[in-house]
Amino acid sequence: MMKMRTDGPLKTRREGAVLELTLDRPKANAIDLSTSRIMGEVFRDFRDDDTLRVAILRAEGDKFFCPGWDLKAAANGDAVDGDYGVGGFGGLQELPQMNKPVIAAVNGICCGGGLELALSCDLILASDNASFALPEIRSGTVADAASIKLPKRIPYHVAMDLLLTGRWFDAEEALRWGLLRQITTPEELLPQAWELARLLESGPPLVYAAIKEVVREAENMRFQDALNRITKRQFATVDRLYASEDQLEGARAFTEKRDPVWKGR
Repeated sequence: MMKMRTDGPLKTRREGAVLELTLDRPKANAIDLSTSRIMGEVFRDFRDDDTLRVAILRAEGDKFFCPGWDLKAAANGDAVDGDYGVGGFGGLQELPQMNKPVIAAVNGICCGGGLELALSCDLILASDNASFALPEIRSGTVADAASIKLPKRIPYHVAMDLLLTGRWFDAEEALRWGLLRQITTPEELLPQAWELARLLESGPPLVYAAIKEVVREAENMRFQDALNRITKRQFATVDRLYASEDQLEGARAFTEKRDPVWKGR
């Protein structure tokens, strides 16, 4: 069972099978190499802990979710191509086999690598004071992860507008393009994220794992090739699901007209 962190740039707490991660680096929650490595360790431990099913990523304060890379740390020697840790920048976007749902609860400014971190989560909630941008163009660099992900998530020309201009957009526009699940008040953001997390906590973890692996691996596959891999149980999570007690429990619960009891095995 993973150890909870109560101090440092990333704090954690758990209730049941839900893990809450709070990015806390005053003043803006920017991420340096050290913080990124810590985040990677925590997300890896969450991934590998069978007693945890869902994670919520949030940030301390109401002005900043995360502006991304810590430019002050870079000026003091942190290399942009340095060791970000096991999960890449922010500990999540390159973490292999992350087959559990992660919810981002975004407040305030979410830009650059902070937006890329949110895009690495499966569901994004935002408060109505949230604002977003990919301003890397203005500092002469490329928003690498966003350049890969964003045109696959929203219409191409909208993604290119955001990447090429670096302009700011608000939560309403983010919702309109499908980046957000919902908008809340700042006061309701965390309670709504927890309500969603508890809904997922009650669901079938082996099915979630299969969904995440299939979606991830099938992204650049032909439809029939991906479907063949599912039906032939060539995805590890699908094979585990089809041989599991939970698969039988789902059928039995339906037949017996009762709620299923998922055990994750």
